[in-house]
Amino acid sequence: MPTLDINIADKRFYLRIWNIRKYATHVVNFVWQTHHEPSEISLTLTDDKTIQTLNKKYRKKNKPTNVLSFESPDKPIKGAPWMAGDIVMSYDTLLKEKNEMHLSFKAHFTHLLIHGTLHLLGYDHLQEKQAQKMEKLETKLMQQLGFSDPYKD
Repeated sequence: MPTLDINIADKRFYLRIWNIRKYATHVVNFVWQTHHEPSEISLTLTDDKTIQTLNKKYRKKNKPTNVLSFESPDKPIKGAPWMAGDIVMSYDTLLKEKNEMHLSFKAHFTHLLIHGTLHLLGYDHLQEKQAQKMEKLETKLMQQLGFSDPYKD
């Protein structure tokens, strides 16, 4: 199971999910339960300004996004702790999207955290086949956590 280092830079996250540290750790551990060696993950909960800066610097996209994942270039060594990578999430974009999609904050937060964690596990959605596999797993994990299919229209 990963150790989660959580930086809540945007305190508005506290207003939406009671005990967000415990909840985020639960979700990441749930996703990670059948994967890899012990690991460390950094989760930063921030705002649009910060995530836009990161998106521009690392993805050459000068706009905010909901979640970014930065997978470690290092591969796990059996039995040794491993820095899996970083997940960064924007409160502003999360709130906007959840309102547009008529979702609860917790449901959309959970989906984005699952999505970001799967990226650290090597999943991607650049090609259609990869996207289908990742979406299917996200849907399964969301349903196991008591939420509906995040891709359902």
